[in-house]
Amino acid sequence: MRYSGFRVFAQGLTGNRGWRPAWRKPAPKAEYDVLIIGGGGHGLATAWYLAQNHGITNVAVLEKGYLGSGNIGRNTTIVRANYFLPGNSEFYSHSLKLWEGLESALNYNVMHSQRGLINLFHSDGQRDAFARRGNAMLAQGDDAVLLDRDGVRRMLPYLDYRQVRFPIYGGLYHPRGGTARHDAVAWGYARAADQRGVDLIENCEVTGIDVENGRVTGVQTTRGAIRARKVAMVAAGRSGQVAALAGMRLPIESHVLQAFVTEGLKPVIDHVISFGMGHFYISQSDKGGLVFGGDLDFYASYAARGNLPMVEHVMEAGMTLMPMIGRAKVLRSWGGIMDMSPDGSPIIDRTHIEGLFVNCGWNYGGFKAAPASGWALAHLIATGQPHETATRFRLDRFATGHLLDEEGTGSQHNLH
Repeated sequence: MRYSGFRVFAQGLTGNRGWRPAWRKPAPKAEYDVLIIGGGGHGLATAWYLAQNHGITNVAVLEKGYLGSGNIGRNTTIVRANYFLPGNSEFYSHSLKLWEGLESALNYNVMHSQRGLINLFHSDGQRDAFARRGNAMLAQGDDAVLLDRDGVRRMLPYLDYRQVRFPIYGGLYHPRGGTARHDAVAWGYARAADQRGVDLIENCEVTGIDVENGRVTGVQTTRGAIRARKVAMVAAGRSGQVAALAGMRLPIESHVLQAFVTEGLKPVIDHVISFGMGHFYISQSDKGGLVFGGDLDFYASYAARGNLPMVEHVMEAGMTLMPMIGRAKVLRSWGGIMDMSPDGSPIIDRTHIEGLFVNCGWNYGGFKAAPASGWALAHLIATGQPHETATRFRLDRFATGHLLDEEGTGSQHNLH
């Protein structure tokens, strides 16, 4: 079924009785060409691009819960391409271009809103660093505008410009940055992949990965054994546990990142704002809620919930930046399990097991990367060669020392 304004109008006149399910609920087949472990944004995008770009449709996505139940539905919905280092810069630039055509490609409204992103800076040193970043973004072909204090005040008059501990010196404005509806992204990719013949198998937990003579032959699941010539592990914060099923130990740690949303308010925040001294970021959803978050909880965990000290830290940062937020009631919070790599950059690569691929280590960047991640992994699976935008996301870089240390903080998980 193709969505359109006319169809929405017609269904409204007939009691909305003509809609069909967005995707099928198939039973798993005995064998597939490709199995994708993980039904989040990256896994579903990989399935879609395998079918769309490479004509590989004998594919199954295996999800232990329901589609979109992991990090794709547990984030703050930010989309941006303001990265600095070669390797990350071109990858996220490619991802933003895919975002800009995603709704047309999927025939699905993912509510992509390019409202602009402003990263604030609070010292001369930060200004210089953001000026370099902005120049790198422009050289990459993306957009960046360096704002002084008055320029920020004109766009964001509700911030606290009188504070002396973290004075606002200016900001780096990324006009094409913005937000998208996280669960709609999962639904859009799922629907599009299903229409191309991909099987989406929900409530199907992978309990083992079968390897014979150094080659993957399939997986064991709670719904039986499934054979496959190629298997991709795309399990975000659970990547380490899934890789262990194949006898692998990945160079990642899993940490909790909390997010929060307030009651619905009238429109007040037009952009996405990042507080350079508090690692606080905020935007306003289409329903009016203020969506915001901050630092990791800084301890390894697989629990999709956080701790109260970090809640306090995030609220303090919000109050410091914009005291008006103190009048809003927080409705709910949630935690995403972040797969943190030592250098803060992702991994998209083959493993030492023939036919077994891994996609993990997304740190804070998983949501915005979903289109390019799926594109690059599908290309790798289909052709055996890394896509040009992901050539530096090698798994062996942690052994060779060819790292992508985007933040310059060193090779330590909890510093990213």
